[in-house]
Amino acid sequence: MNAASPVLRLKTAFLRADDGLLMRGAFFGLLVAAGAFLFVDLREMSLASASVPDRDPMTTGTPVLPPALTDGVPGAPPVEPETSPEVLRQPMRFELLAGGMLKAEGSIDPGAADRFAKEIAARGEYVKAVTLNSPGGSVDDALAMSTLIREKGLNTKVSTKALCASSCPLVFAGGVTREAEKDAIVGVHQVFNAGQQRPSPEQAMSGAQSMTARIARHLDEMGIGNGLWFHALETPPDRLYYLTPEEMVRFKLTTAPVATAKQAG
Repeated sequence: MNAASPVLRLKTAFLRADDGLLMRGAFFGLLVAAGAFLFVDLREMSLASASVPDRDPMTTGTPVLPPALTDGVPGAPPVEPETSPEVLRQPMRFELLAGGMLKAEGSIDPGAADRFAKEIAARGEYVKAVTLNSPGGSVDDALAMSTLIREKGLNTKVSTKALCASSCPLVFAGGVTREAEKDAIVGVHQVFNAGQQRPSPEQAMSGAQSMTARIARHLDEMGIGNGLWFHALETPPDRLYYLTPEEMVRFKLTTAPVATAKQAG
């Protein structure tokens, strides 16, 4: 029998441990080690001529939703998104809806955070919450959007059959209150190089560790449970780990009970 993966062993050990200050410090230590394991994976894939894709498969590949990786078994997404792939692949755009809800829909392209900041500045006190429908994209922009959402005291939401995948859950995490309706599609996977140039092995290792630390620190500051990031680390970039409503509550990604479409309307 093959031994369990290093990341899986780290995850199992962490989830069995008691909460506390000591474990919080140990968690970040584990993430540094996980970043090193991710580097090894990247290097092995490169040597096998199956390197990490340059572009986010969520926004430029087919299909928009890759196969699920839940409990290690690829499968179909839980539900199909209501929005067409063509719309989801377009650069993120913003629309102010009734009740102070700002709709953010499309891929998180480089520059999306700047457009979002201008939208928030222009709308001012009218915006109370941000509803997300995105296949992900730029991690830097997602982190910037999430930080601004928390600074402005806004709430976040993923509606029924709306998509929030890849880097989008980082934006979702910024909400003061965070709601995912019934059949909302929320998924995570590993971060990876999304630039035109492929990094050297040394750059890949440094970049993986740095980005891992940035994301882990941000999720901690947003009050998200530590275990969420392990699912991302375990899931290849061409797969998604689709979170169940129960997992979103357990990891504190959602703060409100799951609502049905009828209740939400």
